[in-house]
Amino acid sequence: MNASLARMPLRGRQTGLSLVELMVSITLGLMILSGVLVVFANSSASRAEVERTSRQIENGRYASDVLSDDLRLAGFYGELDLSTFPAPGALPADPCSLSAADWGTWIPVHVQGYDNAGFTSANCALTNLKSNTDVLVVRRARTCSAGVAGCDAVVANQPYIQVALCATQVTPTYQLGLEGTATFDRTKKDCTTAADKRQYYVHIYYISTDNGAGDTNMPTLNRLELNGTSWTRVPLVEGIEEFQLQYGLDTDGDGNPDVYVADPNNYPVGACTGACPLTNWMNVITVQFNVLARNLEASPNYADTKTYHLGVDVNGASIDITPGGTYRRHLYTSLVRVVNAAGRRDTP
Repeated sequence: MNASLARMPLRGRQTGLSLVELMVSITLGLMILSGVLVVFANSSASRAEVERTSRQIENGRYASDVLSDDLRLAGFYGELDLSTFPAPGALPADPCSLSAADWGTWIPVHVQGYDNAGFTSANCALTNLKSNTDVLVVRRARTCSAGVAGCDAVVANQPYIQVALCATQVTPTYQLGLEGTATFDRTKKDCTTAADKRQYYVHIYYISTDNGAGDTNMPTLNRLELNGTSWTRVPLVEGIEEFQLQYGLDTDGDGNPDVYVADPNNYPVGACTGACPLTNWMNVITVQFNVLARNLEASPNYADTKTYHLGVDVNGASIDITPGGTYRRHLYTSLVRVVNAAGRRDTP
């Protein structure tokens, strides 16, 4: 090749970028990156909101399921015949009594509630009870017999009920007390083999303003559980901030509700005295509950302007609340038939 030709410049070859070209390319790149970041941020925010809402739905449904399952079994005591069971002389003075004699007396009172206030006990406390919310007491036995078919074995100092199937054991027909203290001597039909024992349950549901783990701004559905000689607080579901109840009373004994009231202690309103409150509670065969669940975290740029209907109060006035704030909420309502109490009244 000619040396003079090799030294000639290649005018068509790009040897670099001008400052203007560089700034334009950087600007275009930043615009594209900004768009990607906006899409990513919006996607992340949407995903976080879906997760918050999904958890709220899950919590609300779980709370409804727990309450419904327990209410359906209220008044279940295995083979115990309650058709001739004596009614107690009065309503339980202390729903958290640790006396086995009291437990036996209150067997016919399968559910009991407190309308917004009035719960008192020397043996348990509703820690941080949220004001203007209801309290529900459920009494029953466990559906499986202790130590049978995978059911937990008998545990010392826990309450159990044992029902006699022997025709000659009529006084008493059952034993109810603590394992290791009470005398469980009831037998099966052969009048020799010891009858099965079922754990005796008393569950008290209420809403607290905290979750029991240090978060003082987390309304939570709690359950107090009878633990033999004491009571145990079990935080069940976070984000449950309202709990209101209506009770269906069977006033004519046919197994169907005739009236729904917010407080059986006061029905008819202003005229329920003497044995009336006790009779009303023993006539509860359905329970309707309203549970208001909220997200566990606030939702940015959201304002809750909804009004939620939670039933009626003792005077028949509508219970409507507008909590406001930036939490998303959903109201769960369920009507539960108390199968054992209602079934004993059904006419074939």
